[in-house]
Amino acid sequence: MKNAQGLECLERRILHGLSCEWDAALWAVNAVLRKRIRKPLFAIRNFKNRLGYWSSEKREIGLSRQFVLDHSWNDIREVLLHEMAHQFASEVSNAYQEPPHGHSFQNACRILKANPKASGTYVPFSQQIFQASECESDKIRLRIQKLMALAQSSNLFEAEAAMIKAHELMATYEIKQIVQNAPREYFSIFVGKPALKHFREDYSLALLLMDYYFVKGIWVGAYVVEKGKMGRVLEISGTVQNLQIASYVFDFIQQFIESAWKKYNAGGELNRYRKTDFSSGILSGFRMKLEQESQAGKGVSLSLSLVPIHDIQLKQYVEMRYPRVRTFLRKGGCCHSDVVLDGTEIGKTLVIRKGISQPIFDVPPRYLE
Repeated sequence: MKNAQGLECLERRILHGLSCEWDAALWAVNAVLRKRIRKPLFAIRNFKNRLGYWSSEKREIGLSRQFVLDHSWNDIREVLLHEMAHQFASEVSNAYQEPPHGHSFQNACRILKANPKASGTYVPFSQQIFQASECESDKIRLRIQKLMALAQSSNLFEAEAAMIKAHELMATYEIKQIVQNAPREYFSIFVGKPALKHFREDYSLALLLMDYYFVKGIWVGAYVVEKGKMGRVLEISGTVQNLQIASYVFDFIQQFIESAWKKYNAGGELNRYRKTDFSSGILSGFRMKLEQESQAGKGVSLSLSLVPIHDIQLKQYVEMRYPRVRTFLRKGGCCHSDVVLDGTEIGKTLVIRKGISQPIFDVPPRYLE
């Protein structure tokens, strides 16, 4: 009975989240068109062969129960926006005589930034990005994966050399594509979880990804299921291959920090603010390590020496996706310098390892003993 009540409570929060995300998605719609669309009912149904639906008769958007219970909020939001595009096509464009995925629906997807493929037996994009293919860039990714696997070496110098070589290979390929202005396709995914509050280290990690892994990041509104409120999450945009690597690095570093913090604060005397100091130190140390390798001339590509190489196509993609972006400044709080320095020293030894498509593991044993 208790589990049934918990499931019922979870589904209520998910339904509330669908309603909140529906409201948030209307920011991209101009005021005139916004008046033509009304909030629908939301439902969770027992579907087996479909992810969701829009019913103009019931004025209802429904999503599969199994899908919403087994997938991340990023995936749920992707399907919601697809069904919202169907609603937009029927209620705003009056496209009742068109095919379901006709011109009006495609136009609605562009306006709402929805995925026109997110229906039927569609595999969510967050899962698709780890499916290998045979194009040239995927061969590069596989070589990078093998180099990161070599970073398993117990010899710290060999492990670091493999990681730096992986960065060099990735940067060389990306810079060549950018300089040649080769046509590329871009996508966007969430990394991390939506939260009501993000700490200083979260923003530092986002900047690290943008500086070294050829992605652009935007903090976007997203529903926090556990809290029942809208919060924010980091969305990164880039090519499929770069999203693979950047999302992997994001998860790896987060788990590295968690494991290293448990070791460092084994007695539990330090509070959450000291964890932020420690985490920020790790990220600072890792960044210093990359910069020092570049300055030492050890074969690291131009991107790691912070030479400004701008991907104009990616910039245009992000501007099209988010035409109205606000910037804000965060005030730095008081920090404990000794804790920051301890974290920095650990960050200097951080090595990104394992294959890109393999499960993430904990930090090296030296921090877990």
